[in-house]
Amino acid sequence: MKTVRISSLLTILFLHLLFSCNTSTTHKADLIVYGCTSAGIAAAVEATRLGHTVIVVGPDKHLGGLSSSGLGWTDSGKKEVVGGIAREVYQRIKRAYDLDESWKFETAAECKHYKPDADAVWVFEPHVAELVFEQLIDEDNIPVFREYWLDRKSGVEKKDGRIISIKMLNGEVFRGKQFIDATYEGDLMAAAGVSYTIGRESNSQYGESLNGVNTKNAKYHQFELEVDPYEIPGDPQSGLLPRIQDNGPGVEGSGDHRIQAYCFRMCLTTVQENMVPFPKPDGYDPLQYELLARYLDQGWRKLFRKFDLIPNNKTDTNNSGGFSTDNIGMNYDYPEASYEERAEIIKEHELYQKGLMWFMANDPRVPEDVRIEMSKWGLAKDEFLDNGNWPHQIYVREARRMVSDFVMNENHLRGNIPTPSSIGMGSYNMDSHHVQRYVANGFARNEGDVEINPGGPYPISYLAIVPKKEEATNLLVPVCLSSSHIAYGSIRMEPVFMILGQSAANAAILALDEGCAVQDIDKKVYKERLLGANQVLELTDIQ
Repeated sequence: MKTVRISSLLTILFLHLLFSCNTSTTHKADLIVYGCTSAGIAAAVEATRLGHTVIVVGPDKHLGGLSSSGLGWTDSGKKEVVGGIAREVYQRIKRAYDLDESWKFETAAECKHYKPDADAVWVFEPHVAELVFEQLIDEDNIPVFREYWLDRKSGVEKKDGRIISIKMLNGEVFRGKQFIDATYEGDLMAAAGVSYTIGRESNSQYGESLNGVNTKNAKYHQFELEVDPYEIPGDPQSGLLPRIQDNGPGVEGSGDHRIQAYCFRMCLTTVQENMVPFPKPDGYDPLQYELLARYLDQGWRKLFRKFDLIPNNKTDTNNSGGFSTDNIGMNYDYPEASYEERAEIIKEHELYQKGLMWFMANDPRVPEDVRIEMSKWGLAKDEFLDNGNWPHQIYVREARRMVSDFVMNENHLRGNIPTPSSIGMGSYNMDSHHVQRYVANGFARNEGDVEINPGGPYPISYLAIVPKKEEATNLLVPVCLSSSHIAYGSIRMEPVFMILGQSAANAAILALDEGCAVQDIDKKVYKERLLGANQVLELTDIQ
């Protein structure tokens, strides 16, 4: 969902206007895709190419989700398993660069290190990715209804387990034969009465080893030095600095409600003519960054490790280190929050991250060498033009996750147990960012980060994107799929979302053609269709 940069009062007024717009317009298509993410666009393109009508509707203004909102350093894992429309997107990005010859880095060594594949580019600028998603929509004349918000309370009409229509807050209705929830939040899934979970399962629930509270593996993006967490150093009675919780992390391996941290994937540059200095946000409070200042005072300087270079001397800037862009522990309410409440959470994240960048570049509390280096950087002037050069999509790394009859878990990813009915493959690390900051032995610690390779590419089951049959027979969920927290940490990558979006649309159309529930499609025919669409289902499919 896009960043809403308005006050709480204006948010309420805005939604009031939507509610008061009493229109009864109804739009019809074979497939309704809710969500303009990369998965949503891949699904829409697949359905159109199969000869069926499709409508994309969602709260976003821009197409492509994180893929066009700063995540240009693609978390791909083994690129050979990325097929179908997902690979086509990266091939089209390469063609876009080939046409304008703007693949430029500061040094020849950097250009060599980030050299694109022969047929695809995996590292790119946000506006180039958005251009590709817009081209895909335009070429197939796919109708897209932008900034349309699902009525999450009474907007889903169902009959005998089938979704008949979905209604937006402005009263407009979208009637379809099949539906796909392609949002990062799983709003349609939840509104349709489909089972889901939020947070981390215990290790015992699915026989895993990396789920739940995990302090023993939390060695990455951890405080490397002993940093005092108290307002008055050495005095626990003075209280804790901001963003540190006042109790322990919990029992090792136990489940909880916590979700991994969010941030914005900023697009930065040092090119002066294309650089906007970091703005000092309204509400800036240097105390929010005192813990970082103390860390810097001790000599820590690994601030720039995830300023990953993308073309034209820009970056995809991600979290790095014990205190960075991840706003740890401030997103727990986001998945279930109302639209107004989500807007406030997003606003708080934006304030935190903009304040962090201004702090490091300007605040006298920061050592001079850090301020000098950080001041060389700024926001890219030619990106996110309608949002103050700030990413329009917050990185929702995890929100709701469906609970179906089959749940992908760590053992499937490691190959310890078989995964039936593959619809695509993942291969990235089982990657969870930190979920909480606490005090241990009088010093600040982070908990929740896991970065462990599953051992290679693995199949993702069709059963993980279909709800329980008694809950919905014409809905597929390729983003908030049925997965444990730690398995989702690997699956949740943008190439995989496009793979699953395409496969979901193919299944929706097959169920329509066969006149059956999505749970009952002919799996043999389905597999043949996916292979015909250039999806990679097993390692043996790689040419």
